Amino acid sequence: MKSFIPWVGGKSKLLWLIHKLSPSRYSRFIDVFGGSGTVTLSRPIQQGCMEVYNDFNGDLTNLFCCVKNRTMALLLELGFLPLNTRDDFNVLYKFFSREEFTDDYLDEEMELTRRYLEPPDAKTIRRMMLERAPRGDVRRAADYFKLIRYSFSGGAKSFAGKSCDIRRFFHLVWECSRRLAEVVIENKDCVDLIRQYDREDAFFYCDPPYYDAEDCYAVGFPKEDHQRLHDALLECQGFVMVSYNYCPFIVDLYKEFYIFYTTRPNSMSQKAGSEYEEIVITNYDPRLYNSARHWQLSIFNLSAAEEDDGRYTLIHEPKT
Repeated sequence: MKSFIPWVGGKSKLLWLIHKLSPSRYSRFIDVFGGSGTVTLSRPIQQGCMEVYNDFNGDLTNLFCCVKNRTMALLLELGFLPLNTRDDFNVLYKFFSREEFTDDYLDEEMELTRRYLEPPDAKTIRRMMLERAPRGDVRRAADYFKLIRYSFSGGAKSFAGKSCDIRRFFHLVWECSRRLAEVVIENKDCVDLIRQYDREDAFFYCDPPYYDAEDCYAVGFPKEDHQRLHDALLECQGFVMVSYNYCPFIVDLYKEFYIFYTTRPNSMSQKAGSEYEEIVITNYDPRLYNSARHWQLSIFNLSAAEEDDGRYTLIHEPKT
């Protein structure tokens, strides 16, 4: 499933390798640096598996909470109401109809409904409003959503310079709301989160701010945080996967782990054909912990392996 927002450093072009190298069995999945939620949203729902989305950016996690719990109120704040035609109403109804409504915000939401819709539409729309976040949080989420959507490459720092019809993202907001229904949303420091959720049957996926490129991100992540993250992951009982930019410092820092190298198109570059070097790091050997796929031992040497989606190379194995 595609995310409802773009995001700097998004992992859509690396999903093929992330999924290929992931362990096949675990009972909790923790997306430590959730960002756009691309990795979490792309996972098939597994019965009995806890899912956690975390990001240290409070504006981002608030947006995710509102997409999950106050979808209708978020769209209202984005400016989709007042509804001037029945066609407008039908679009909303198609995406947001609910089977029941039980909520503390009934009076507030129904006042908004009465203001913009005439009965019997007001009665019908009651079924759309399963809401659980304060009004101020919804307003903040709407503003942040617009900031991301109107910015260059989802970085929320510079204007993209082109028009954007937010109505085009109705279906993404709706689908992501349904997908996030059972996902725990956290707003915690990465190390605190890892220690809280660590178990032998946990799988941590980490996509920290890339080294020496931290100024591209909204939340700071200095060199000592890269070290803190490594130290916490080294102590993990569960499975660990980390994605990084390829650089000698990170390769040396994670020398106790398996390191795979790949390249992808560089969406931040203005140069045609530009590629970006990335690595995927694991604390386990995928040959041993992914029984769902048929591995060939020959692909795990220093020569490149090629898949339908791309090429990758094992460039480092930990000493035993």
